Amino acid sequence: MLTRGGTAAAVAYLGAAAVRASDEIPPRIGRKFESIDGAFSKAVDDRTIAGAVALAATQKGVVYEGLFGKANVETGAPMRSDTVFWLLSMTKAITATACMQLIEQGRLKLDDDASKYLPQLAEPKVLIGFDANGQPQLRPARNSIKVHHLLTHTSGYTYSIWSDVLSRYQSATGTPDISTGKNGAFDAPLEFEPGERWQYGIGMDWIGKLVEAVSNQSLEVYFRENLFAPLGMEDSGFLIGSQQKSRVATCFTREANGGLKPTPFEMPQRPEFFMGGAGAYSTPRDYMMFLQALLNGGNFNGSQILKPETVGMMVQNQIGNLNVRKMNSTAPAASNSFDQFPDQKHKWGYSFDINTEEGPHGRSAGSASWAGLLNCYFWIDPIRKVTGSLFTQILPFYDEHVVTLYGDFERKLYDGLEHFPIK
Repeated sequence: MLTRGGTAAAVAYLGAAAVRASDEIPPRIGRKFESIDGAFSKAVDDRTIAGAVALAATQKGVVYEGLFGKANVETGAPMRSDTVFWLLSMTKAITATACMQLIEQGRLKLDDDASKYLPQLAEPKVLIGFDANGQPQLRPARNSIKVHHLLTHTSGYTYSIWSDVLSRYQSATGTPDISTGKNGAFDAPLEFEPGERWQYGIGMDWIGKLVEAVSNQSLEVYFRENLFAPLGMEDSGFLIGSQQKSRVATCFTREANGGLKPTPFEMPQRPEFFMGGAGAYSTPRDYMMFLQALLNGGNFNGSQILKPETVGMMVQNQIGNLNVRKMNSTAPAASNSFDQFPDQKHKWGYSFDINTEEGPHGRSAGSASWAGLLNCYFWIDPIRKVTGSLFTQILPFYDEHVVTLYGDFERKLYDGLEHFPIK
């Protein structure tokens, strides 16, 4: 039974038409999306990016697909819609969807103590500081960690990339970072009481473990059987096969002079656990199928992966009076500081950032969005029924050049749809 959230956001999804994977991209209408092509082509020509894939869909199906530059700088292979990208935090939306499936089935509840399913969460500790020798000082948490807290980044768990406190704790104790794929990362303490504030962290990795505990399946198998196969996502998962590996896009690091340096990158392929917060790979085509399912009330490719009202809950405010906070970087090589909507309050749903006012580039108030560390981005607009995604593989995160392109893409997409609506 669903126990949290109202029905206002869910209304946008009721009666949504199913879209099939076999739908063809409608022919372009005159100069409809020429300006999008121009912006990306110029970025490639200027060597601002090496390559990118941009996709957009409405309830009618995919309406834009832009393939630009090279996927592999060594072989010269061009970007394609089946080029493989590491999703990093774009994995979170998939993990949240899996959790919401189990909630729909009544196998767990949002207000349950997470320790009911994961006993190691029964006695969480809060980090309150460091002693004179630099050793961490902990106290027992007063509040229990709910499933809801883990889904909304209000549990107290954080990421070292955006937390100097956790980074210091890891250095003092030798606790591995979550990116290593080692279970020892879960020994990290809370930074604040569950429910006290919003701060981005490893809660969705705990949700991945919760899904495994409740389903009695690995996250790799659960995703494949309950999400990827029904939606037709044939090139998505945690453990990358040889065929997919041959199509992985080259990763780059932005250098101080603005140039791009190829940088080897791969998520752990022999992890101690599957990272529900960041571990998956996919392709732009596959991930768009997932976004279309959410846009269409959980229905795509003849499969209903979630009920419309559940999807509605996921894209509405689930943190009450709390607000999403700016993520201040402590690791500049990995990420710049990040705030999608610095001039407005924004909220968090069940794994989405929600802008409370109209976005600066066209998306409606109440749209849901997020991103991946290697500068991949997406949004879902439940009011205007539009979803878009942009895929690159560049560090550090929130690269100003890619963010500018992302804004141009969104703005020019809405402009094209307004002047040449899809029939």
